[in-house]
Amino acid sequence: MKNTIFKKALSIKPIWRRFVLMGMDIFVLIFSVILSFWFRSSNPLITELNSSIWLIPAIIIIGIPLYIFTGNYIGLSRYLNSKSLYLLAARNLSVIILLAITGGILNLSTPPIKAWILIWLILTCFSGTLRFCLRDLLLKIMPKKRINGLTNAVIYGAGNTGAELANSLIRESEYNVIAFLDDDINLIGRSIRGIPIKNPEDLSNFIDKVDQVLLAIPSLTRRRRSKIVDSLKLQGTTVLQVPSIQDITSGNTQIDTLKPILIEDLLGRDVINPERDFISKSIRGATICVTGAGGSVGSELCRQIIQYKPNKLILIDKNELNLYNINEDLNEYLIDDIEVNFLLGSVQDYNFISNIMKKNSVEIIFHAAAYKHVPIVENNPLTGLANNVLSSKYICQVAKENSVKKVILISTDKAVRPTNIMGASKRLAELIFQAYAQEINSDNTKSNRPNTFYSMVRFGNVLDSSGSVVPLFKKQIAKGGPITLTHKDIIRYFMTIPEAAELVLQSILFADGGDVFLLDMGEPIRIQDLAKRMIDISGATLRDEKNPDGDIEIIYTGLRPGEKLYEELLIDKNAKKTPHPLIFKANESFIKPEILWPNIDKLEIAITNQDKDKALEILADLVPEWKDSSKIKSQ
Repeated sequence: MKNTIFKKALSIKPIWRRFVLMGMDIFVLIFSVILSFWFRSSNPLITELNSSIWLIPAIIIIGIPLYIFTGNYIGLSRYLNSKSLYLLAARNLSVIILLAITGGILNLSTPPIKAWILIWLILTCFSGTLRFCLRDLLLKIMPKKRINGLTNAVIYGAGNTGAELANSLIRESEYNVIAFLDDDINLIGRSIRGIPIKNPEDLSNFIDKVDQVLLAIPSLTRRRRSKIVDSLKLQGTTVLQVPSIQDITSGNTQIDTLKPILIEDLLGRDVINPERDFISKSIRGATICVTGAGGSVGSELCRQIIQYKPNKLILIDKNELNLYNINEDLNEYLIDDIEVNFLLGSVQDYNFISNIMKKNSVEIIFHAAAYKHVPIVENNPLTGLANNVLSSKYICQVAKENSVKKVILISTDKAVRPTNIMGASKRLAELIFQAYAQEINSDNTKSNRPNTFYSMVRFGNVLDSSGSVVPLFKKQIAKGGPITLTHKDIIRYFMTIPEAAELVLQSILFADGGDVFLLDMGEPIRIQDLAKRMIDISGATLRDEKNPDGDIEIIYTGLRPGEKLYEELLIDKNAKKTPHPLIFKANESFIKPEILWPNIDKLEIAITNQDKDKALEILADLVPEWKDSSKIKSQ
């Protein structure tokens, strides 16, 4: 019955609500004048009123129109805050000033300045109190959106973001915020809106009352966020987070748009911040070509490049669907004065790419076209070698013939002491780039032709790229498990797709030719721990000996052919610092061009003749560390 009455009250049309507020204001205006006389009068109250009785009708005639004109009745009462109080005080001050001016102009009996101040203070105090009481009443009686009761939440972070989040959640009546958590000793023991601020270590004392922990520190580094989430997960509670500062300030989302913790949020390394101004100088107004433009890294490269406003962007991919998808993605970034060409074709076709370079005067090439799935390349070695090795040779050759300024190879940590054909093929692609760099440097000592810088960027596993364990684990978790893992001790370096693309773009600035760039990727992550974290953030539980009733099990299938327990980023361990603190550069040993080129020609013939044994024999000669690995496994 009570809720029904309140719902009817809330359904009153806005115009009648405004009349109710005006009635309240009329009462407060009259009451403020009378009370001010009562406070300051040494004579009977009636004496003061007789001398200044004109104030009562005048304050209504001046006050109500001024309130209407300044928007006092258009705001929603349930969203009142401290700013609303300041505006109310300013409006009331305006009323008093206009009232005093009116009395002076009409030569009416006016009280002293102290009386005007007293009227303003009483008016602001009572009108503000009434409005905030009305706000709290509305918040209390508004119908709840959740049928089965409120979600008991704890907000981790008692700063501005946490306070704003609490205000929003309480206003929307979906959450019951029972506490704040913060490790700032100056805040512990205090409260916000009557909600206590506690030490995070105290959470275990009332964890049984908590449904969710809301992480409200958008400026957290990944390293710090990972530690906090790990500690909260030990308590067995669900964790959500507010959006990042970039998302909030850009207007893409609201502070109360809570989202799950993503696996990239838990990398044990902070985000790499690119030098955007320097990248812009290299790309703005240039003609850029990206091979493998529809792949995971290639497509992200295109999305980032176009934001730096090149003159022309050429996208090459032999997969029609991938090219269509990146075409659709780039529509939201396209700017009228940027020419974008989507070209369907293979970089294994020398004439195709040579024609593109001649027609477009390309200045920078990002060579991202490659086969990278270890088991597939292991079973299809000739196709893998043709795509990864021969395409790299053709790209380098046409770049040299057309005086392309810079050519960047997208490589992988699997090229370091490779144990599989895919890694060996990428290492051979690197050797081709290094040989061309050596050859160009030698040619330039004899001629004045422009430099072409050949460089490589090498990084670890890219989260959510095709073939990454992350999308595989997501699919397995969605099906209820099990998660398949080749070995419990296998470890990998990880980075996000945007970071991978940013590293590639950043390398343009530091490229001198023949160098390999790599990222300080922090500590490698144990894949078993990654799987457990993904189970946690999905809201499921791990099924193992300690918890036989858990949701998802991890099973171990054994290392695949050519798979290593750990990956490396350097061959010679001689990386040097660059101007960017988290990007390093190395100049590794290479094969002299006069030795490499005859062997590459033989490899090309073997691939053309589909001579697998001969092709792998040449590969083993050129990448001996892979050959040694093969011998060990055959023993």
